[in-house]
Amino acid sequence: MKKIVVLTGAGVSAESGIRTFRDSDGMWEEYSIEEVATYDAWLKNPALVLDFYNKRRQQLAKVKPNAAHLALKQLEEKYDVTIITQNVDDLHERAGSSKILHLHGELTKVRSTVDQNLIYDIGYKDVGLGDTCESGHQLRPHIVWFGEAVPMIEHAAEIVAEADVFMVVGTSLLVYPAAGLIYYAPPASAKYLIDPAGMHVSRVANLEVIRKKAGEGVPELVDMLMNN
Repeated sequence: MKKIVVLTGAGVSAESGIRTFRDSDGMWEEYSIEEVATYDAWLKNPALVLDFYNKRRQQLAKVKPNAAHLALKQLEEKYDVTIITQNVDDLHERAGSSKILHLHGELTKVRSTVDQNLIYDIGYKDVGLGDTCESGHQLRPHIVWFGEAVPMIEHAAEIVAEADVFMVVGTSLLVYPAAGLIYYAPPASAKYLIDPAGMHVSRVANLEVIRKKAGEGVPELVDMLMNN
């Protein structure tokens, strides 16, 4: 069975109504990254950071997977599909995809501030100061903040290196290290970049750019791959 690896970014979730920090009307317009998405921010004002992620969790509970999420699930009928996502939402899971690697953490989970292996699935519940792990330490969002290491990036690169088909959907390819994953795809593999801006990516063989939003471009590409 051929392997398809899909790298997804904020553009996929935006069509479900998830506000992104790059959009002019995005949730991040109300905050600066330095206030809510760095470890220094956590040390300075953990209550504000928790409140920010509580709001994002509340928003996530109100949205649904869109046509792009559902189409990627359909690919599993014919291919071995792994989704590597920069998104922290659970929309790929709710669409039914079975193999998902979250590079930047998961919004529906929290972890201990002392033991990073103590991870808890909280769904869409709020977390506050005084909520602790089983060892009595404060819980923090299970999110990779700016400036923190991306622990799953090496595993992601190994997955991409085995791809027969590599798809990039809804990401600007500006945020590293995730943006560099495309260079791990085998030269002979088919590569597709779905983005309405149709950005240029240098030194990538067999790359086809589809200038469409994820909700339109992904179902069309999936239909082609399913009938190939």
